[in-house]
Amino acid sequence: MSRAEVVDVTEVSDVRESGDVREVRRIWTFGLFRSELGITFRRWRTLALLGVLAAVPILVGVAVKIETSDGSTVGGGGEAGGPAFIAQITNNGLFLVFTALAATLPFFLPMAVGVVAGDSIAGESSAGTLRYLLVAPAGRTRLLLAKYATTMTFCLVATLVVAVSALAVGALLFPFGEVTTISGTRIGFGEGLLRALLIALVVAASLIGVAALGLFVSTLTSSGIAAMATTVGLLITIQILDQIPQLHAIQPYFFSHYWLSFADLMREPVYWDELVKNLGLQGLYAALFGSAAWARFGAKDITA
Repeated sequence: MSRAEVVDVTEVSDVRESGDVREVRRIWTFGLFRSELGITFRRWRTLALLGVLAAVPILVGVAVKIETSDGSTVGGGGEAGGPAFIAQITNNGLFLVFTALAATLPFFLPMAVGVVAGDSIAGESSAGTLRYLLVAPAGRTRLLLAKYATTMTFCLVATLVVAVSALAVGALLFPFGEVTTISGTRIGFGEGLLRALLIALVVAASLIGVAALGLFVSTLTSSGIAAMATTVGLLITIQILDQIPQLHAIQPYFFSHYWLSFADLMREPVYWDELVKNLGLQGLYAALFGSAAWARFGAKDITA
């Protein structure tokens, strides 16, 4: 087998000779995860997605710099338009991190995660490599866990790409200094930077429900393109439904409803209510669609 996901046969054989089956399984699991990471982050599609995400803070930063070059405020006058925190960027470049995350979270970040998750199983099936990945002792459960762990790693990397790009652009175009919170209090730049990191981690965690949904959709079809399109389509549909006032009774159960609650980390003191609801909801979606993906993948006919 030439595919990189298959771990070193010699390494496994050496462990088999010792008779330690659990060690064999551990090596297969780690090998699968390591190989999945390598395959995923070497794909041109993945690199293109990360490139688009890195470009968003650049576009926002340049646009704000051009608009405020004559001394005016963002939006021209006192009205601040655009994503949250955008009016504060000219005073402190660190706010570009918060603005970029607020701008990418509703669509760009979940779309990128949906593409990676949707292709995880269906892409292998359409390429004809799925059956070769399920040789003993890898197993379906370990393969599914490796795929999901890889997608969650992508969630973190994609979020950090946005945050680091925004931080670099903010440092280049705008001044840095003390941070004024939403509550009106001021905190030091070091604490502001720490909160920016915490916000990035919360945003990444906000995408684990999308990752599980995409993984489940990926087990339903043998077409990677169909799985990616379906996942992204569901994301757009949920976003639209979350904006319809007549559906307010069920909107708190949509996985995207509390996404922008990360802004509460910029309050003093921090408001934890909606943050906890968001993380709890993501965990619920991960458990629900993760279990559905496991049940479906366990019964999936890979010989067809």
